[in-house]
Amino acid sequence: MTAVWTGKDGPVDNGLWGTAMHPTNWAIDPMAPRRQPGPPRNGCTADISGEIATYCFISQYPPYHIAMTQINAVPGSNIKPWLRQAPQGYLFINANIVDTKAGTIIANASLATSGGKIQSISLSTPSPLPADYTVVDCQGRYLCPGLFDAHVHLCAVPGFEDLSKAFGNPNDVSLLRQPYVAAQMLHRGFTSVRDCGGAQLALKEAIADGVFPGPRLFISGHALSQFGGHGDLRGPHDQFECCGGHHGALGRLCNGVPECMAAVRTEVRCGADFIKIMGSGGVSSPTDKLEDLQFTPSEIQAMVECADNAGTFVTAHAYTSKAIRHCIDNGVRGIEHGNFVDPPTAKLMAEKGVYLTPTLITYAQMASEQWKGFLPPQLQVKNTVVFQAGLEALRIASDAGVSMCYGSDLLGPLGSAQTQEFALRAQALTPLQVLQSATINPAKMMGWEDAIGQLKEGFCADVLVLEKNPLEDATIFDEPEKYVLGVMKDGRVYKSRWSGLPADADIPIRLNSVL
Repeated sequence: MTAVWTGKDGPVDNGLWGTAMHPTNWAIDPMAPRRQPGPPRNGCTADISGEIATYCFISQYPPYHIAMTQINAVPGSNIKPWLRQAPQGYLFINANIVDTKAGTIIANASLATSGGKIQSISLSTPSPLPADYTVVDCQGRYLCPGLFDAHVHLCAVPGFEDLSKAFGNPNDVSLLRQPYVAAQMLHRGFTSVRDCGGAQLALKEAIADGVFPGPRLFISGHALSQFGGHGDLRGPHDQFECCGGHHGALGRLCNGVPECMAAVRTEVRCGADFIKIMGSGGVSSPTDKLEDLQFTPSEIQAMVECADNAGTFVTAHAYTSKAIRHCIDNGVRGIEHGNFVDPPTAKLMAEKGVYLTPTLITYAQMASEQWKGFLPPQLQVKNTVVFQAGLEALRIASDAGVSMCYGSDLLGPLGSAQTQEFALRAQALTPLQVLQSATINPAKMMGWEDAIGQLKEGFCADVLVLEKNPLEDATIFDEPEKYVLGVMKDGRVYKSRWSGLPADADIPIRLNSVL
């Protein structure tokens, strides 16, 4: 803490009144009443009438009149003490900047950030270097936009060894573990994620407010399913009714046009950025088959209309070409998984501008020796079939020109494999295609193409510092602890694995209610 010594008649070199910056350990009582005109006699007073807190007090030595003012108090932080100052400015020099749109490198460039945005990109280094920026000499390292995982389930937290617990854990257990899951995603380099069932508005707001670190969050609220559909986790012998959902639940059940419309409107009311529906059977649902069609055309059309009226869109879980067509013919604008897509259906998706978000890593993990007990035997059979078809679906979609987005869809403890989707995609796609699926494509899908997904002036300062060129090898993201040296989101460094870029996103500790 510093004290500013002010002279009532201006600065002087010595005497009772003076002007200086001086460290102090004097106690300050922020609850003291506002100082009345005139010098204080003893004790401490504070002016807390505005966002700038001014403290006036007498030292324990000769009665110097000292006024301490914290000039940069954060508006609203007396109510929300976790609020922070605006991000400091950074100047990255001697950097190789990855252009995710053109697929090229801007060599030996400089990138400046200010107020959480990218301020400028230049081919020259400013001279002299600005004193009010933190200068980071990248020494030829690469700057890349933050990554975007377009299919996660934050509510399916780790701590359990099988699928039933990952889906059905108690509400409070899920909520209290979600901050851990969110922070881990951010530290891997994912500065944005799209939750396709389970995450709620309170989580999104807490991250955006700075209560705890995490990626920028886009949510669907609860995924919508028919009875006996992919979102209905009741077994064939369960006779209890099931509707709605809590924070630990991924889905909500609805049947018939009125219920489907009400469900969409409820999720929109509760803060959904988009709507997720279950359009076919799935691996983890106990009573449906992969090839099942779910929801009727009129139900899907009603949900699409309600979403459209609210200014958003519907994406659908669907595996087979028949299910994909069933969804997109009725207005759905996104397909999750799509493992059994055929060339004609992929061509139709490309023509209609429908996005595809494959999620190969979740099937690979559930088929692995490490997690062989995660699924019950009857679901392992479905998982094997879906996993084997995944890579071919990538090739078919790529050949047809479908815009693909990165997705992981990992549940519970499997979430630690989030970045390993890169290596799977690299078997069928070019490094640029893989990188675009995790940057500009999901940004465009969510209507954020003018804010994230690229390093451009005016965009959010979501910046990764990389040891290697991702346009040569996108699998470097599989090893973030080795190749992702720094993670900046909105101009703050949340994770650094390199001494040249200190982290600066600590949550402030308030010792009292006044700043």
